[in-house]
Amino acid sequence: MVLKWGIVSAGKISNDFTCAMKNLPKDEHEVIAVAARDKARADNFAKIHNIPTAYGSYEEIAANPNIDVVYVGVINTQHLSVCKTMLESGKHILCEKPLCMNYKEAEKLIKIAKSKSLFLMEAVWSRFFPVYDKLRLSLEKEEIGDVVQLTANFGLEIYSERVKQKQFGGGVVLDLGVYTIQLAMLVFGQNTPFEITSVGHLNQDKVDESCTCIIKYPKGKTATTILHSIVRLENDAYIYGTKGFIKIHQPFWCPTKITVNGEKFEYPLPDSDKGRYNYTNSAGLNFQAKEVYRCIKQGLLESPLMSHEDSLIFARIEDTIRSQLGVKFEVDE
Repeated sequence: MVLKWGIVSAGKISNDFTCAMKNLPKDEHEVIAVAARDKARADNFAKIHNIPTAYGSYEEIAANPNIDVVYVGVINTQHLSVCKTMLESGKHILCEKPLCMNYKEAEKLIKIAKSKSLFLMEAVWSRFFPVYDKLRLSLEKEEIGDVVQLTANFGLEIYSERVKQKQFGGGVVLDLGVYTIQLAMLVFGQNTPFEITSVGHLNQDKVDESCTCIIKYPKGKTATTILHSIVRLENDAYIYGTKGFIKIHQPFWCPTKITVNGEKFEYPLPDSDKGRYNYTNSAGLNFQAKEVYRCIKQGLLESPLMSHEDSLIFARIEDTIRSQLGVKFEVDE
């Protein structure tokens, strides 16, 4: 089976995803079209990546009957509307995080995907790195005993207006938060009751530029996370148990190294010589593309490693944190 892809938007993350796709078997993945609101940008993107067709609107790429699945890399505020258009045109979807702006939108989008019997996945690429496979195995084997504490920080100097402005759905919670949230949910279980306490600072546009969050679970278990867009943090993650600890070496959201009770394991990235990347370890974006292929080939409508329920839980937690910080978007009304 050859999965024929369309790329929706011609921005930096779409560039990186398309570069990473070049490392995958051509008899499994083929990028056949790209769309942007600016036709010139789509044309340039197509030229750079040797994509046969470029469109100047998202509606045009949705109408292409030869596309099986689309990668949606538009700004946060457009996720629901663009994904809805793609689903209504019969396309499977891999959508950049956050899946939508809030829980209400995410729930609506998932319902549409299910009604159309189409695959939909939030692109939380961390879940598909080999380091995370090792993490899951170590936790299953209880190699560090009973886990009681997690710490994970994600801080970078971010200058992008997309993250700084409310009109684009900005803020560190929606841009970075899913990575710390997903790790806490993976370690402590998504169905475990929890309480959230968050504090942070807002910028002049009233979106969050930093956030410290504590998630309290039963039986003495706690996750502590920091998000920051002003300073770079030590972006490792630590999971502490009664018999030792696990360190996911920075960058913990796209890692190549993990240490379990003092023993280090390394998992090199795929060959990255076939593209020019904007972001750290973007060659690993192809891990999630491989998962999309596996799921669609097997007729699955969601990934067991990054399920619809995962996305809904993440969205509800993000809503709670933003509410505690005082960040509100028009769609929250």
